[in-house]
Amino acid sequence: MDLRDLRYFEVIATLEHLGKASRQLHRTQPALTSCIRRLEEQCGAPLFEKAGRGIRLSAAGRVLLKWAQRLRFDEEDARREMASIGQGLSGHVRIGIVPTAAQFLLPPVARQLLDEAPEVTLRTVVGLIDTLKPLLRSGELDLMVGTESPEEDGFASHLLAEDVIVVAASASHPLLRGQPTLKDLTSYRWALQPPGAPTRDWLDHTFDRKRLPRPRVQVESTMLLMLPALIAETGLLSFISRHHLAGRHGGSRLKEIVLKETTMRRRLVVTHRVNSYLSPASLRLIALLSKTPAAS
Repeated sequence: MDLRDLRYFEVIATLEHLGKASRQLHRTQPALTSCIRRLEEQCGAPLFEKAGRGIRLSAAGRVLLKWAQRLRFDEEDARREMASIGQGLSGHVRIGIVPTAAQFLLPPVARQLLDEAPEVTLRTVVGLIDTLKPLLRSGELDLMVGTESPEEDGFASHLLAEDVIVVAASASHPLLRGQPTLKDLTSYRWALQPPGAPTRDWLDHTFDRKRLPRPRVQVESTMLLMLPALIAETGLLSFISRHHLAGRHGGSRLKEIVLKETTMRRRLVVTHRVNSYLSPASLRLIALLSKTPAAS
């Protein structure tokens, strides 16, 4: 099979539309149609089927997409590994990272890596797992630092640290004057991530299990890193990493509402594709992440 045909096929499969693929690849639709026909003749089966105004992969198409991606990864990895020979600790690292880890784990590690290897370059993408995982799967990222999830074929993960999520409030909040219960929390309003975010769903289900009303959300934001500053200036409660309550990041402005029922423990891991090439710089970054105080 021609590698160029496979590259075109991968774009068509991702966009599920010949017109969009034509514009992205700067090739005519008849040229892309001919590409698909050549691949179908070689595979002996249709690769696409109609779906409304677009197209979608057939069973054979899904199998070919898996192998097309694997061939692309192998070619890219070969180029990168050959380019790295004799260069020592250098190269470009593409890392996806969840917001908490981006704020507390990455900065000191990046500083140490760049001190050791000034020629290394980093590209970071900050987002949630559902955004980062497809980028890792498609080869746009080398590494992903995020919360642990069920094992998935084709990926390998290594434990970095435990992250504890707690209810927090401004240091002057009335709840801090006594020993509050879970029911007491229902009398106050909250600043939280939207439903669907893992920490939000976990908190909602905690109240469900006790047959209590779910938190009354006054401010809802996908910008996780704005929540500590917001609750420090208001009487709102929130559900954030305990990292935000320590040192220069939180100091005396934020305090934890200590309740066993609302203490969520999760693990941060670094994930990469199995058998993918990891440059010396990527391997050193993983080693440094594993040695940070938060990971000990």
